[in-house]
Amino acid sequence: MPAHGAASSPRSLPNFVIVLADDLGYGDLACYGHPQVRTPHLDALAAGGLRFDDFHSSGAVCSPTRAGLLTGRYQQRAGIPGVILADPGAGLRHHGLQPGEATLAGLLRDAGYATGICGKWHLGYDPRYNPVRHGFDSFRGYVSGNVDYFSHVDGAGFPDWWDGDRLVPEEGYTTQLITRHAVGFIEAHAHEPFCLYVAHEAVHSPYQGPGDGPVRMADGRRHPERQDRVGAYREMTEAMDAGVGEVLAALARLGLEERTLVFFFSDNGATRVGSNGKLRGGKGTLWEGGHRIPAMARWPGRIPAGSRCNVPTVCLDLLPTFLALAGAGAPPRPLDGVDLCPLLFGTGALAPRQIFWGHGRDRAVREGPWKLLLRDGAPPALFDLEHDLAEGDDLAAREPARAARLRAAISNWEVDVARGATTQPED
Repeated sequence: MPAHGAASSPRSLPNFVIVLADDLGYGDLACYGHPQVRTPHLDALAAGGLRFDDFHSSGAVCSPTRAGLLTGRYQQRAGIPGVILADPGAGLRHHGLQPGEATLAGLLRDAGYATGICGKWHLGYDPRYNPVRHGFDSFRGYVSGNVDYFSHVDGAGFPDWWDGDRLVPEEGYTTQLITRHAVGFIEAHAHEPFCLYVAHEAVHSPYQGPGDGPVRMADGRRHPERQDRVGAYREMTEAMDAGVGEVLAALARLGLEERTLVFFFSDNGATRVGSNGKLRGGKGTLWEGGHRIPAMARWPGRIPAGSRCNVPTVCLDLLPTFLALAGAGAPPRPLDGVDLCPLLFGTGALAPRQIFWGHGRDRAVREGPWKLLLRDGAPPALFDLEHDLAEGDDLAAREPARAARLRAAISNWEVDVARGATTQPED
């Protein structure tokens, strides 16, 4: 049944564009306080809609967040708690998002949507895990964690640029290719409801600006990497911003702006090359810098321009939100995310909830302003993020009952996500 004003007629269904940055930190955009980077299109996207100040990835690294986004469930349930590595010697290259997982793309396709992904997949290298096996009508991009921005060779030395489930080489700078195919998808499906997933490689390593050259060669040779990583990182960010501008311009040119919800966020926090602003930690940690990320949503005429949201939210919430707006049927399994429409449209509040993270042997839980962090080998740490965003004042000794209750919640969550979790093949 349609929800939140979504109509059942295909022509009146909203379009969805998800733009996902890779390793972009909380302080990496001008609209989040970066003093030097120029990101006018993302700044305009934030100003024209809702900017999130307390939005989170479900993982602290790449693959888990993508599994959480596409399933609306904690990635631990899908058997992808960590990165699926490209190196065959790591023993994970045969892992992937298994066929039994219901995805955002598949659920929306069943509701009458055209679905496409341009860019990074990172949920399985084998063709049986390809996006076109998971509800996407089309895929142009790469399946690994990162590729050389020019040669499109992955970190293990394999060529990695696909058209659907076929390996099809294509010349060009990765960010610009992703943008070109994203615009082409919008143009091809302007007459019907669509969901487009634009998964940028930027600003993940290798650090290569659009004016640089290849580092990894298909024949196994390597060229020296650019020494000015900070400069390359800025150029990569600005190239991604320009690509976002092209996508937004295409929507405007085709008269689709008022029918399209655009949602931008990052898959985790920044590495040391980037900026997480005033947050502690970064990618690969469960400090706030590892999972609190820039995020914004724009839908002209529906989401009030200049809105701000400081409610804790997570990428798991996108799937239930989009399904509600599309009037789609209920997914086959209960979701961990919640419908964000009350926040997007300013019509209400979310019910209180707990949000959990797991990375390696570390765990964290968020409840209102409170966060309990369990780091392997360290005593539990409790923070009041409303007054201590940098997580510098551990209140566990002063709030023992709260700390104990949240620690118990983490233990219960671990049991819950392990129950019936999808298993990966052994070889």
